Amino acid sequence: MSRNKDRQRAIVLRQSGKTYGEIRAELNVSKGTLSGWLQDYPLTENQLVLLKTSVDKRRYLAREKTSITKQVNRQNKLDIIYLQQQKEYLTLSKRELFLAGLFLYWGEGGKTEKGMLSISNTDPGVLKFSLYWIIKSLDVPKDKIQVRLHLYDDMIIEEAVDYWSKMLNIEKKQFAKPYIKKSTREGLSYKGYGHGTCMLRVYDTRLKERILMSIKAMADYPDISDL
Repeated sequence: MSRNKDRQRAIVLRQSGKTYGEIRAELNVSKGTLSGWLQDYPLTENQLVLLKTSVDKRRYLAREKTSITKQVNRQNKLDIIYLQQQKEYLTLSKRELFLAGLFLYWGEGGKTEKGMLSISNTDPGVLKFSLYWIIKSLDVPKDKIQVRLHLYDDMIIEEAVDYWSKMLNIEKKQFAKPYIKKSTREGLSYKGYGHGTCMLRVYDTRLKERILMSIKAMADYPDISDL
């Protein structure tokens, strides 16, 4: 394309409302050359308004694209870390599983109920691991585990039972009558009560004593006098 044709094309593009950057990208000419060609062809007010809208939209889309790219990159990094941690730590021996569950029970388990081993939480992940620990490490038959939900007045009981039954793969006949708190979730500043609090419980005095004494032994283990 000759220089004159480039100039004519530049004028047409300018009159259609294109920016200098867009015209340069198409014609591959310098900014100085373009300024000389187009000095007598300013954009109209309407074109300026449309141009600003277009520029703002492109900036918004660029920010969105950058944000999405960062999210994807971060998720890719997390996926790699997840696989590394899974490979390194998630082939647990029975002893390792017992210790992992013991520390979980130390933080989340019931300590005061006589003869009853119980773990309560709103996080399905915590409850699934707890269930696995009780069955695989403590050798409690699955059908001996009872579930009790703590719900709020404004929750639908059947939906909550369905959710936890499917999440834990436990039959509904193992669910005790739920505890219903006579208030609503209005005003709660966190989202942990979407399905209520779930408690796994096993009635076994000797097992409860074993767990509590294991926790006491752990608590007495470290000598911190020289720390």
